[in-house]
Amino acid sequence: MELKLTRIAPTPSGFLHLGNLYSFLLTKALAEKHQAKILLRIDDLDRDRYRQEYVQDIFDTLDFMEIGYDLGPKTIKEFESEWSQIHRMNSYLDALDKLRDAKVLFACDCTRKRIQQLDSSGYYLGYCLDRRIPLERPETAWRFNTFYTDFIKMKSYPDQEKAYTLPEDGAFFIVRKKDRLPAYQLTSVVDDIHYGVDFIVRGTDLLSSSLDQLVVAEALENKEFSQIIFHHHALLKGPNKTKLSKSEGATSIQFLRNEGKKPKDIYQMIGNLINQEISDFEDFKRTQLP
Repeated sequence: MELKLTRIAPTPSGFLHLGNLYSFLLTKALAEKHQAKILLRIDDLDRDRYRQEYVQDIFDTLDFMEIGYDLGPKTIKEFESEWSQIHRMNSYLDALDKLRDAKVLFACDCTRKRIQQLDSSGYYLGYCLDRRIPLERPETAWRFNTFYTDFIKMKSYPDQEKAYTLPEDGAFFIVRKKDRLPAYQLTSVVDDIHYGVDFIVRGTDLLSSSLDQLVVAEALENKEFSQIIFHHHALLKGPNKTKLSKSEGATSIQFLRNEGKKPKDIYQMIGNLINQEISDFEDFKRTQLP
């Protein structure tokens, strides 16, 4: 299997935690195994939650855990002047125009509260699909019409192709937010195509995102994205068996560094959470590589 480029793609909306680090380490291990390069791609279009200290935390964490990368920024200044998603805005807008021309979008003015009222699951099930709200109306999001989406084929690591139906949490996803900024499912596709990524490592919680992005790429008539190989790993969970989050400060790498923890201690903590003896990167590779 020939893999050329994978990526680490954190969002600077909080301090990185052990779950983020687990995914980064697995990406590094798989890249080494296949002699692929690593891109650091920081997803920063959520401007309400963007903070420079979160960007710096990404650099600090990768440096602390000795996770190198071949492409991407090394400093906040370099990131903001050259690598920020803001510099690719025209590409996102072009993609939105293509989707609009393809007539696969509809406008939605639903709030989160309204969506919860419509369905107790919290999933959006296409309420605005037949309301025919003009796309130009202010304070509306643009959603992708997945009503006619059939089986979605995905190339899975190490050497499989599976067909999926789109789950409810991936249906009618947003491609442009109410603030008129492009949304994650669209920007991630455009970015991976832009950089030539051919291998994506992410948690199982993002399986529906991978499917959404394959749907977007198909609508954009981009064949390269359909050839990307995905690996969805199990999530690292805390002692209470729930998914780790950036709001849980005690699992953040920054907190652990400030407590005086060393990389060996961090590896041991990851090992304890998955019932494995891990004290360094070699142990991690030995126990975690699929």
